[in-house]
This record gives sequence, C-alpha cells and structure tokens, in this order.
Amino acid sequence: MANIKQQKKRVKQDAKRRQANQIFKSSVKSAIKEVDKHVEAKHKDAAVEAFNVANKKLDKALVRGIYHKKAVARYKSRLQKRVNEL
Repeated sequence: MANIKQQKKRVKQDAKRRQANQIFKSSVKSAIKEVDKHVEAKHKDAAVEAFNVANKKLDKALVRGIYHKKAVARYKSRLQKRVNEL
C-alpha cells in the first residue's frame, strides 16, 4: 500500500472502477449467451430481441472503454451471423 495520500485514494478508486467494469462485462457476456440460447432453440423473434439488447450493451462497453472497438465489432458480427442463419 502506498504512503502518499493521493495514491491511497487512487488505489480505492481503481478498485471501485475495476469492480464496476467486471459487473458490466459479466452482463455483456450474459446478453451474448442469451442470444445463443435463443438461436439454439430456433426462436427467431426472441433471438432478434436479445441480439438488440446485446448490441446495445456492447456499444456501451465500447464507450466505457471496457472492450476494444475491434473486439466489439467481432462480437457483433458473429452474433449477427448466428441470428441471420435462422
């Protein structure tokens, strides 16, 4: 642990941000799994709706800096491809 007051505060802030990012990342992964679940069951309407939610979460993760822009593009492309195959 640091001795400098500012660094102590920075450590606390980083821990708080890390936890928030992990929670959001988990919700993105859950949204992606939801799309896959509906694709497996061949429920097109539900899959499209889940895909829209996942897209929104991925875009928000990109803006927050949780994922790289090319990673988000890759996830979205793969999801779109799965949904279109229905």
